[in-house]
Amino acid sequence: MKDKTNSRIRRSVRWAVPLALSVVALWGCGGDDDNTTQANALQACLQNAGTTTVAVGSGLPGDPAIPEPSSGYKPGKKPVTALSFMAVTANPLATQAGCNVLASGGSAVDAAVAVQAVLGLVEPQSSGLGGGAFMLHYNATTKQVQSYDGRETAPAAATENYLRHVSATDQTNPLPNLGNAFASTRASGRSIGTPGAVRMLELAHQDHGRQAWSGLFAPGVKLATDGFAISGRMAAAISGARNDLLRDPEAAAYFLNLDYTPKALGTLIKNPEYATTLNSIAQGGANAFYTGPIAQSIVNKIKVNTGGVNASTTVAITPGLTELSDLANYRAIRREPVCTTYRDTWVCGMGPPSSGGIAVAQSLGILENFNMASAENSPTLVNAEGGKPSVQGVHLVSESQRLAYADRNLYVADTDFVSLPGNGVSSMVDKTYLRGRAGLISLTRSMGTATAGVFPAARPAGVSAQEGNGTTHMSIVDKYGNVVVMTTTIESGMGSFHFTRGFLLNNQLTDFSFDPSDATGPIANRIQANKRPRSSMSPTLLFTRAADGSRGDFLMATGSPGGAAIIQFVVKTVVSAIDWKLDAQQATSMVNFGAGNSVTTGVGGEHPSIDVSNTGLNDPLLNGLRSLGHTVSFAAQSSGVSTIIKTQQNGRTVLVGGADPRREGIALGDALP
Repeated sequence: MKDKTNSRIRRSVRWAVPLALSVVALWGCGGDDDNTTQANALQACLQNAGTTTVAVGSGLPGDPAIPEPSSGYKPGKKPVTALSFMAVTANPLATQAGCNVLASGGSAVDAAVAVQAVLGLVEPQSSGLGGGAFMLHYNATTKQVQSYDGRETAPAAATENYLRHVSATDQTNPLPNLGNAFASTRASGRSIGTPGAVRMLELAHQDHGRQAWSGLFAPGVKLATDGFAISGRMAAAISGARNDLLRDPEAAAYFLNLDYTPKALGTLIKNPEYATTLNSIAQGGANAFYTGPIAQSIVNKIKVNTGGVNASTTVAITPGLTELSDLANYRAIRREPVCTTYRDTWVCGMGPPSSGGIAVAQSLGILENFNMASAENSPTLVNAEGGKPSVQGVHLVSESQRLAYADRNLYVADTDFVSLPGNGVSSMVDKTYLRGRAGLISLTRSMGTATAGVFPAARPAGVSAQEGNGTTHMSIVDKYGNVVVMTTTIESGMGSFHFTRGFLLNNQLTDFSFDPSDATGPIANRIQANKRPRSSMSPTLLFTRAADGSRGDFLMATGSPGGAAIIQFVVKTVVSAIDWKLDAQQATSMVNFGAGNSVTTGVGGEHPSIDVSNTGLNDPLLNGLRSLGHTVSFAAQSSGVSTIIKTQQNGRTVLVGGADPRREGIALGDALP
């Protein structure tokens, strides 16, 4: 066994060492107004491997980029400390790319561009050029928080029945017929929204970039050209989607072997088409993506009406109605963030079309009425993995979320089309309103399903709640003090299974309600032409609260993938850090728990603190929740939290990062413990 292991490492080293060193060298020279030398840059962005450090991608022992089977939860992750800059992402190679940009003097936005270019290659099942994103940016000079909306849009030809009917005269579900409406529509061209991530990144870079746009794609180009080893999560995604990928010859050729078996863990995979696409964007800007050959390829793929690699796999597919004009007319939008206070901090999140900022603010605003730091509400057995949440703590958090999700499901959608109730965001996060909502929580019994709040002049409306989870998150701080939190997605894992020019296209339009109305009235999140589907993505920034009550210094950056459960993952992380004083890794690793607006409360059974034996009947936390009337699920939860906290250690200000042990990510910065 030892010989086989050493052989595997030697093979990995042969291709990975030149890659890692060349990328570090590329970003370790030039462009730094503080004259950081190449030698110093080479010492940054190294992974701590016990008593030594190792370059990510080197293939040496301790290299986090050596592919491992996805375990669901990998215990033992330790917080990473940096002096001035840090990147935390869901993949080691992406974190390295972002960290090296920071080491060479780049801004947080510069690093985000490089990270997304790499993530779209090494984590294609979660995000990419064919998807969308939301970003919050903190400018340390102006103290301004700006949000950027890169959410996908429905085509101009979309009608309210676009997702559920082939046409006005053919009222059957879109093809292929996969047994249920969601799966069928997802696999058709009807699910594909006009991608927004590239245009959004360009807009943010125009505002806050320090390095040339053209150079930021180099790490992604090199990885795509030289190849990378398929990770555990990517291998699992390919295997799970094999039958769906067979409908697209381009996807099958890339993700599957010649005999149509899934490419396995550790396989060296190259993507020259992706490298060509990145080079086009690098040289031509976002216009090279939204017009010309790339745009035409996207439209052509959306319009395919049949799929399959041979006669036995050939099926009819309902095409989408996206045109070149939809891509050419796409615009990323600067929006106002949702900012409110939580105890002695300010919390800023993403506003509509994301529901994340409002729902996180509402949940925290409700919890503010309870002493979450009390002994009965705090976790016990606190350790490196975060500890064991208390019954009362989980109860209060999940009840607050039921109330927040009730409002989300009824009221929140793209506000360019549907207004929020009352005076908008300010009414929904109003302290008096949330205090009244908190009064609905019983300390002895779960409410089960909550009712949405009542606002003046709110019109009767229907409810929708669905959302996929093919998403990833990054948190980045540069040496100038600027911060980026960006959650980026192609909706469900592997998106729509439509593949072109080296990347997957999203199925984001299935985040809209399938039905335009219900018995109560029109659904706010119904699909309409050029509308953006509601999201739960919750990139979140926290700041200290100054003596005069104003927003003070940057304190914390966090966010997660996870579909509608993103809101729960972020609230858990914030409460863990602010109320329970856990460090960035502990707060990130902490047991996932929470609830949407249903009778079920989820407690992540993948965590080592949860005893799932005997159908969970041996765990006092699960039993305690049941005694309060919760229907408990202890299914594994696949969050991907990335957290950075600014704090004091030994009399100096440092950044402490934590990467979710449920995924493959790491934190890297300019100094390691």
